Amino acid sequence: ISAAVGPLDFLEEIWVNDVVNLVWETQRLRRLRAALLHAAAPEGVYHLLKRVVGENVERKWAVDWAARKPEAVAAVERTLAGAGLTTDSVTAQTYALKIDEVERIDRMVAGAEARRNIALREIDRHRATLGAALRQAADEVLDAEFKEIPPSLTEGEAA
Repeated sequence: ISAAVGPLDFLEEIWVNDVVNLVWETQRLRRLRAALLHAAAPEGVYHLLKRVVGENVERKWAVDWAARKPEAVAAVERTLAGAGLTTDSVTAQTYALKIDEVERIDRMVAGAEARRNIALREIDRHRATLGAALRQAADEVLDAEFKEIPPSLTEGEAA
């Protein structure tokens, strides 16, 4: 990111560092959301099975399904299919169970992305201001009156 932006001064270096940190924070939060849903999948399966089979369903079924034990996977998928449900139903149920946490993580992602965008806008604004100041200074130099110094004066000073 630093190579792409090419910070011009220490302020831009600080903002680029902020952008990098916020990009990483966003990625960590997205992985956190995925890990949360993955870890809660057994709970989602259990709730679906309870609805289909009844209250006497064993949690071990859901745990074995999550561990991808072939006999448990086949039994759970057969049971769900009998009720017209699929593994997408498991995802939906898991999401519904964890919606508050997912929503909180999504707000944190949105906040990090907003702060990243603000830092990028600050770099743009800073460069526009710096560019305007440089243009003005260059114009002042070009508009200045020049006085030609005769060569005889400059030669004598050099000696």
